[in-house]
Amino acid sequence: MSAPPFGRSYLSHWLLDPEITYLNHGTVGVTPRRVLDVQQRLRDEMERQPARFILRELSGESGRHDLPQTRLRAATERVAEFLGAAAGDLVFVQNATTGVNAVLRSFDFRPGDEILVPNLAYGAVARTADFVARERGAVVRPVDLPFPPPDPAACVEAYVCATGPRARLAIVDHISSETALLLPVREIAAALRAQGVAVLVDAAHAPGAIPVDIPSQGVDWYVANLHKWAFAPRGCGILWAAPERQEGLRPPVISWGFEQGFPLEFDWSPTSDPTSYLSAPEGIDFLRDLGTEAVQTYDHDLVWQAGHRLAERWGTELPTPEAMIGTMISVPLPASLGSTRAEAGLLRDALLFEDRIEAGPFAHNGRLWIRVAAQVYNDMADFDRLGAAIDARS
Repeated sequence: MSAPPFGRSYLSHWLLDPEITYLNHGTVGVTPRRVLDVQQRLRDEMERQPARFILRELSGESGRHDLPQTRLRAATERVAEFLGAAAGDLVFVQNATTGVNAVLRSFDFRPGDEILVPNLAYGAVARTADFVARERGAVVRPVDLPFPPPDPAACVEAYVCATGPRARLAIVDHISSETALLLPVREIAAALRAQGVAVLVDAAHAPGAIPVDIPSQGVDWYVANLHKWAFAPRGCGILWAAPERQEGLRPPVISWGFEQGFPLEFDWSPTSDPTSYLSAPEGIDFLRDLGTEAVQTYDHDLVWQAGHRLAERWGTELPTPEAMIGTMISVPLPASLGSTRAEAGLLRDALLFEDRIEAGPFAHNGRLWIRVAAQVYNDMADFDRLGAAIDARS
């Protein structure tokens, strides 16, 4: 018997409230039931013998040698294979922001060095760059990415134009968080590295949403979340470092792994609940059981069609090229709804608490937009409900 078509029938795989139209999968992710079940079984196992689980089996810090692999390295190997990487080049971190902190705070910035930060960067990432620059006497140099961009080449050109003789490191989104643009990372990285600029990729939204082969991007560091589109439990991300960038790369919190080298410095971390990391392979298995390519194609096609349907309904224009859209899209809202960040926040709450729709309005360049995401539990009727809710308010 063939599987039913994707759509609202797939809500049964998640704990989502069926009374809410959920169009915001990308914001903090939604963990499937079966992955939560695996995580709970791991927690139960850990609580039966916590010292054995954490001190002997998790990262190997007690020196137990009869295990073929530590639990953490075994999970890392599965995730690395999914991302086209070698397991020794990859570690778990709590989230992409933690990975960005590790890289920026480990980098040898000198006074006057420049950090290239795009105007569309995730807020926590931009703030981390500001903090590190202030601490080291470095300078944050903004990269003015066009939004919406006419084509991917315009984003490459924006980085080239922002690069000066003191540029040392550039932050590049694989998929921008708020504006949902899929950026040409490989081309941007090639242009930057040709000028001696190291490249740190914030790929919070990439794994699971699009095919990812990290080494082929030609970057120095790649940080990402698995709890968004790769279906891991929340608090599960990765940091990949090119072999020549691993020496001196340290986690934001120094612990027992200090000076043990990469990846042990990250594996031997302070006591925490490691089950989100250990459950990550189950999230990948769930994605593969659904059909990775089928999921990514469905999500992309649905959100692309829905974006144009909403823009036509609201009398706005959606000029973003399809090549720069993954599984989320940002649609201009009617001008009558406002133009400020505060108005975007009020609209976000009104949609949830009055219309029972979760979506992501935001303000950019003097107008309101709304970022919507598509997952296999969505169908076009969900976007039509959003369309009608906005119509009633404009």
